[in-house]
Amino acid sequence: MRFTTKCLLALILAAVAASPVDACTRYLTTNKLGVFAARTMDWPESTEPVLTVFPRGMQRDGGMLGGVAVVKDNPAKWTSKYGSLVTTVYGLGAADGINEKGLAGHLLFLNAADYGQRDPSKPGVHGGFWLQYLLDQAATVEEAVKLLDEIQPVMVEARGHKSTVHVAIEDASGDSAIIEYVGGKRVIHHGKQYQIMTNDPPYDQQLALLSQYDFSKPSSDVSVPGNVKATDRFVRTAYFGAMLPEPANEREAVANMLAIARNASVPFGAPYKGFGIYNTEYRTVTNLTKRLYYFELTTSPNVVWIDLSKLNFDTGAPVMMLKPDDINLWGDVSDKLTKAEKSPY
Repeated sequence: MRFTTKCLLALILAAVAASPVDACTRYLTTNKLGVFAARTMDWPESTEPVLTVFPRGMQRDGGMLGGVAVVKDNPAKWTSKYGSLVTTVYGLGAADGINEKGLAGHLLFLNAADYGQRDPSKPGVHGGFWLQYLLDQAATVEEAVKLLDEIQPVMVEARGHKSTVHVAIEDASGDSAIIEYVGGKRVIHHGKQYQIMTNDPPYDQQLALLSQYDFSKPSSDVSVPGNVKATDRFVRTAYFGAMLPEPANEREAVANMLAIARNASVPFGAPYKGFGIYNTEYRTVTNLTKRLYYFELTTSPNVVWIDLSKLNFDTGAPVMMLKPDDINLWGDVSDKLTKAEKSPY
C-alpha cells in the first residue's frame, strides 16, 4: 500500500497525540573540559532518525510540513544564517541538534503545551520546525530567546489530534533556557541552573516537585524514584547528575553524560500509562565547546560522532546525510556523510 504525503502526515500526528504520553529527557552540565548536553529520544516506533548537515543560506518556510501547507496565514519565511547538524524526525523537522556557533537544542513532548489563539500578525512556525528556526537564526541562547518575539509557534493538527512540544536550548557559555507555551502564554526559564527537562507537568511544577527532595547528603540509602514517568526521570536525573565526577578527558566526559542518559532511559517493554510500549530509541551527547555531536542508537552497540569542524557549512554547499542505523558504523563518522539527493525539508 502506498501513502500520500498527507496521509503519512496525518498518521504520524495521530500516532503522537492519540493519548497522553511522556517522552525524552535532557541533561546539561559544565565541567573543566567544557559544556555538555545529553538527551534521550523515547518513542513507540522508529522516528527514522537521520543525521543531517544543513549549510548556511537554506531557504525555509515555517508553514510547510512534509510538502503540505499547515500554516496558511502568514507563515514565517527565512534564510538560515548558520549551518547546523541535526537529527531529523520522519524527515519533517529537527528533534535535536547543534549549529556551527555552538547553540544546541532539543525538542521534547509536553502534553500541556498550548500556543494560544493564532495571531496572523506574527509569522507562524509550525511546532515541528520550531527548533530548526532557532538553530538557523541564533548563535546564543540570549539571541534565540529574543527571536521568539518575532514569530508564533503554531500547533499542527490532523484527524483531531495536536502535536505538542517544548524546547530546551543551550550554548557554549553554558547558558540554558526551557521554553514552553502553557495556557496560551509563553513561559521561559532562562539561566544556567536549568539543567534538566523531561515532559509533563509544566516546568514550574517539575521544579516544585524536585524541591521536595533533599539530596544534600547523597548515599545509596537515599530513596530515588525509579519508574519511567517524566517526574521520576526528572528527579533521578537531578540526583545522579549532581554527583558526576570531574572528567579527566573527553572520553570520560561523554561516558558521564551517557551514564545519566541511560539511567533516565526507558527500557524495552516498559509500560507507559495506557499508551503501550514507549522505549528509548536513541541517545545523543553534545560537546558544545568543541562542537562534537555523539549519537547512540539503542539497537546498536556502537557510538558514533561527528566533528562540526570537519563539515562544510558554506552557502551553496550540499545538504549531507547519514542514516545511523548501520551496525558497521562506529567512532568518528564525519567523513561518512553523503550528499542528499534533495533536502528533507
